[in-house]
Amino acid sequence: MAAPSSEQVRNIALVGQDGAGKTSLAEAMLHLSGKTSRLGTTHDGKSNLDYDPEEIKRQFTISTAIAPIPYKDFKINLLDTSGSDDFLGDTIAAMSAVEMALFVVDAVAGPQVNTLKLWERAEKLGLARAVFINHIDREHANFDSALASLIERFGQRIGAVNIPIGVDKDFKGIIDVIRMQAHYHEGDSDRIEEIPADMAAAAQDARDKLCDLVVEADDELMMKYLDGEEQLSQDELESLLGKAIIQGIFIPVFVGSTLIEQGIKALLDDITTYFPSPEEHQPIIAEDGTGLEINTDGEAACYVFKTLSDAFVGRLSFVKVISGQLEPGCELVNSRNNKKDRLAHLYLMTGKENEDIKAAKAGDIIVLPKLTDAKTGDTLSASGKLSIAPLPFPKPLYPVAIEAANQKDEDKLGDFLSKYAEIDPCIYLHRDEQTHQTILTTLGEGAVDLILSRLRERSGVEAKLLEVKVPYRETIRKTAEAQGRHKKQTGGAGQFGDCWVRLDPNPGGGYEFLDEVVGGRIPKGLIPAVDKGIRDAMVEGFLTDDPFVDLKAAVYDGSYHPVDSNEMAFKQAGRLAFRACCEKADVYILEPMANLEVTIPEEYAGTIMGDFSTRRGRVGGMSTDDNGRTVVKARVPYKEVVTYARDLRSMTRGMGSYMLELEGYEEVPGDEAKKLVADYQARREEANK
Repeated sequence: MAAPSSEQVRNIALVGQDGAGKTSLAEAMLHLSGKTSRLGTTHDGKSNLDYDPEEIKRQFTISTAIAPIPYKDFKINLLDTSGSDDFLGDTIAAMSAVEMALFVVDAVAGPQVNTLKLWERAEKLGLARAVFINHIDREHANFDSALASLIERFGQRIGAVNIPIGVDKDFKGIIDVIRMQAHYHEGDSDRIEEIPADMAAAAQDARDKLCDLVVEADDELMMKYLDGEEQLSQDELESLLGKAIIQGIFIPVFVGSTLIEQGIKALLDDITTYFPSPEEHQPIIAEDGTGLEINTDGEAACYVFKTLSDAFVGRLSFVKVISGQLEPGCELVNSRNNKKDRLAHLYLMTGKENEDIKAAKAGDIIVLPKLTDAKTGDTLSASGKLSIAPLPFPKPLYPVAIEAANQKDEDKLGDFLSKYAEIDPCIYLHRDEQTHQTILTTLGEGAVDLILSRLRERSGVEAKLLEVKVPYRETIRKTAEAQGRHKKQTGGAGQFGDCWVRLDPNPGGGYEFLDEVVGGRIPKGLIPAVDKGIRDAMVEGFLTDDPFVDLKAAVYDGSYHPVDSNEMAFKQAGRLAFRACCEKADVYILEPMANLEVTIPEEYAGTIMGDFSTRRGRVGGMSTDDNGRTVVKARVPYKEVVTYARDLRSMTRGMGSYMLELEGYEEVPGDEAKKLVADYQARREEANK
C-alpha cells in the first residue's frame, strides 16, 4: 500500500511513558482498520509490533516499529516508540520523521516523568501534539483529574474533543464533542446515538471550551466571537480545528480504552480529518540551514531516521521520503560519502512483516533493505546534493568497560560491538590505550543490558562488565637533575651509555625534549635514543602506572665508549636518568576534570548542590532556563561522575538531565593520591605472587 499523495498521508509518533498503552493503541488501530485480523496484545507476547524476543521478555517497547494503517482514503504511518530513557535516541529519531506526536497517558497515573520530557522534545521539534487518555475503564480512573493534570503541566491550550461516558467499570462509550454525538463500540460494530441527557451539560461545557481555544486560529472570527456577535457554526469549528492543531494553538485530548477498543474509531476519524499532512508541517532543516519543503515534484530524495539489523533480511533503513518519488531501480547518492545505491525493493513494514510496494511519494515513510553504507541520519537523493541537518540525538553518557568472559571470544565481541555501534548513533565504542579497556558508552543501564542479551543471542558470546578505569596522569612540581649510567659487559662487545638529564615542569605544554650537549660528550646520533628512553619511562609512570605529561627533558652532559656505546645503551641510560630525576622532582598525580551542566526542577536544586560537595565538585553558577527549571554548572573530578547518568536519575526520579564535557586535569588531593598509590602497590604485589 502506497499513499497516492502526501495530502493523504498522516505521520504520527506514539510517545509517552512505558505502560501507558502506546503499543496497545497501535494494535487497536491496526485491528479496527482491518490491517490485522486479530487484536495484538503485549502482555502475552502476541503483539504485532513488540515482536522482538527482548521486548516480549521485558514487556515494553525497545525499538521503534512502524504500523502503516489504511483508513478510508488515507495512509496513517504510526511509529510506536519506546518510553524509556535508555532508548531515547530511537524515540527522538522517530519524532524527527513525523508531523504529529500523539501522547498516550494512563487515566490513573496521569502524565508521568518521560511524558514531560518527551513533550519538551516535541516542542523543540515543532511538532503538532495531541493526547490520548487510555485505560479509562481501569479501577480508580478519573478523566477530569487526568485532564486537569495535563492542563496544569502543559498549559491552557489543551482541551477535550472526547469525553467518556462513564469511567472505571462503568465506562461504555465516548462523546464526540466536535460533532456532539455519542459513540459506542461493541464487538465488531460501532453505534452512534444522541448524547445521554445526564451528560448534555458536560458535553456542552467541553464544546464551549473547544470553541474558545480553536477560534484563535482566525483573527476575524475571533474578534466576532469575543464580541459576542456570533457563535461558531459547525462548519467554522471544523475548519478551524486543523489550523489550530497545526499552529499549536490547540492540543486535542481523546479518551478511550485500547483493551476494549472503545474510542479508537473516533480517533482514527479525527486523525484523517484534522491532523496535519506532511506538506502542512514546517520545512525540514537542511545541513546548510535552509528549509526543505516536502515536494512531490522534486528529485527523488529521502533521509534515514533509523537503521535496523535483521537476522534474515539484513540491514534495514527506515526512511522518510522528502522529495519526488522512490521506485525499485531508482539510483540514489548518499551525501555523506557520495556512494550510490540502486533500490532493489521498497518495503511496507508492519512490525517485522514486510510487503513489497511499487512506489513511495514525498511525505511517506517506508523501509529500504540492504543499502550499501547508509547510516542513521544520512540523506540520499538523485543528485547527492541534498543533506538534512543532523538529527538531535542525545549524547551517550553512561560508560562501562566490557570484555569477553572467554579470551578466545574477544574478536567476536569486538566485531559485534562495532556493528552494533555503527547502526545506533547513541552508542559510542572506543579503546582506551592508556587503561587498555574497551569502553562502551550508552544512554543507560537498560541499553547495556540489551546489548549483552543480543550478544549472547546472536553471537553466543558471554561478556563481563568492569569498572571504568580513570585515565590519571603524573607530572612534576620541581626542577631536578640526575645521571643515568648503563654499563654491561657480557664477554664480547658490551653496552655503555651515560647521560645527565634535567627535568623542568611544563604546565599545559606537553612534553618537550632539548639537546644541550656540547663538545661531543654524546655523539649526535645517540641523543635521540636518550629521548626514546625518557619517553618509554614516562609511559610507565612513577608513583603509579599512569603516564607523565607536561614536562621538559634536557640532556646536557654525558660520556660514551667508542665501541660499547649504541642506541640501546643510551636508551636505557635515558630511562635511568628520568627515574632518578623523579626521585627529586616532587611527582604528583593529575586527574581528569568534567564540566557538568545539570538541569533539574527547582525542588531538586538543593539535593544536587549537596551531592556535588560529596563528589569534590565546585559549583560554578546557577540559572533558570526557558521552562523555569534550574540549571547548575559545576566542575567535578571525572572519577566522581562516571556513573552520574544512573545517579542523577535516582536523585531526581528521572526528572534531571545533564551535559558533561571532559576538560583539563587538576592535582589529586593528598588523601586521594595516597589511595591511588596504595592501590597500585597492592596490584603489583598481587601480580608478583
